[in-house]
Amino acid sequence: MTKQKQTPVILALTGASGVQYALRLMECLLNAGVPVYLMVSKAAQIVLSMETELKIPAKSADMERFFRELYKAEAGQIKVFSQEQWTAPIASGSHNALSMVVCPCTTGTLAAIANGNSDNLLERAADVMLKEKRQLIMVVRETPFSQIHLENMLRLSQAGATIMPANPGFYHNPEKLADIIDFMVARILDHLKVSHNLLPRWGE
Repeated sequence: MTKQKQTPVILALTGASGVQYALRLMECLLNAGVPVYLMVSKAAQIVLSMETELKIPAKSADMERFFRELYKAEAGQIKVFSQEQWTAPIASGSHNALSMVVCPCTTGTLAAIANGNSDNLLERAADVMLKEKRQLIMVVRETPFSQIHLENMLRLSQAGATIMPANPGFYHNPEKLADIIDFMVARILDHLKVSHNLLPRWGE
């Protein structure tokens, strides 16, 4: 993957199923030389232990070291913030991150952001992206959607967010789980304008 200099991308993991999407996205961003500001909710840590075999530390500094070593990232390329770290740069519109991805996104997080709750750093960071007219991508993972879920997605879409439910396609004839994961990650990377070669494009 071609390395390219970019401003940081904020990546937030919540407690929905599908943490493999986030892990693969983080790997691709780091491999492309993109700095990552990472937040992992407590619920997401539980799901990580259920859906992967990774033993991820709970403390931010230890988690940062863990992912840096796992993906062989450069020093300082990944920064981990806790949900209560209100002095983090991403709590202010003065930070230099132009994009944020909530992946996977629970419908609870969806509702909190849609209503501007800002009760933790994740919600505040998303609120900042909306108020500063920056890119916010919501990879919602739930099925079926209730009317409340749909109304919250509409509200966020009208506020400028991109709603990208974790709905992988199958026209590329996936042969393994990794191929299905890469389909969604490729779509996210396209919206972030990060080059990749995860799968052929339609018509190629």
